[in-house]
Amino acid sequence: MTKRRQSALILVAVGANVAGTWGPPRNTIETALNVLVELGIHVVARSKLYSTPAAAYSPQADYLNAVLLIEASLGPAALLRCLKEIERRAGRRLGPKWGPRPLDLDLICFKGARNGKRRGRGKRSRHIGRPLILPHPELERRAFVLVPLADVAPDFVSLVSGRPVSRLLHALPARAIHQCNPLDQTGRACDT
Repeated sequence: MTKRRQSALILVAVGANVAGTWGPPRNTIETALNVLVELGIHVVARSKLYSTPAAAYSPQADYLNAVLLIEASLGPAALLRCLKEIERRAGRRLGPKWGPRPLDLDLICFKGARNGKRRGRGKRSRHIGRPLILPHPELERRAFVLVPLADVAPDFVSLVSGRPVSRLLHALPARAIHQCNPLDQTGRACDT
């Protein structure tokens, strides 16, 4: 991926594992995509949906995860506020950090922006009360983001480490990658 193309990427990680206002997780994700389009955000590409175990310590339902490649005229803070408003409309409320949620929309990469690596740095988003850190600080450690990311941007290179997504995936434990199960159109596991 050329530097110029990489600098134009806006990537959003999508996750859901409980029913919300818009129904079960699959319906919620589809409705969220429609809302993005209604708001003038163009979904250029979307990964397959993957079923992944919850990363929390307490038992909860598996997540559906995906990554979107989008185009938007909004800046990063405004886009994040928009994403958080969509989460709220889907039924998400403040809860435990890794608790179940009807919708999770994380801005993971915004047009090559870099504003800090550690939690506590970065521009604060008034909507969520935490700093907006780009690229997302957990990006390189999350198979449930990297596997679908490879679907939409196989040549992606991390702005943090300079490593391509293929190397980032190779650095993860094999078990984490094997737990990301692609789903077909009906929601059943499919062959990769």
